[in-house]
Amino acid sequence: MFTLKLRTFLIFVTLALFSNAAFGQAPKLGKPITAADLSEWDINILPDGTGLPPGSGTPADGARVYAAKCAVCHGPEAKGGANARLVGGEPIKSMDSEKTIANFWPFSTTLFDYIRRAMPFRQPRSLTNEEVYALTAYILSLNKLIGENDTMNAQTLPKVRMPNRDGFLIRFPDKTP
Repeated sequence: MFTLKLRTFLIFVTLALFSNAAFGQAPKLGKPITAADLSEWDINILPDGTGLPPGSGTPADGARVYAAKCAVCHGPEAKGGANARLVGGEPIKSMDSEKTIANFWPFSTTLFDYIRRAMPFRQPRSLTNEEVYALTAYILSLNKLIGENDTMNAQTLPKVRMPNRDGFLIRFPDKTP
């Protein structure tokens, strides 16, 4: 009995010593990332517009981009298709309420950021800055949050006030428009 416990103890001590030696060195896989490598992925957009790239777009330009790259999933005029509708929506009364851009999203810059990072679904990050501005303008126009002739760019986009902006607790109040 005593030898079994001693043998088990010795096995654990031996494993502990060898694991320290094995994990004491770095695996030396890959290479350190440079600032230039990281800048390609550092595309964060803040509510006040910090980080918005150069470019601009209008709802008319966005309608063309939408028809070519978005309508297959979100339906004609963004009223719903295989994926969620982007237009309209009743005021949110519970967690089960349908959330759309007009009734839920707090900042127009969030819409830009999301489209830029994640759309189109099968080809994320494939849109140009002009296409993203145009799509953002088109969707905001369909929701009657901007006019049909308004141009969205780094200066005008953060100024769009979303209907549910005050429905959120703001984490960084100094970064909100």
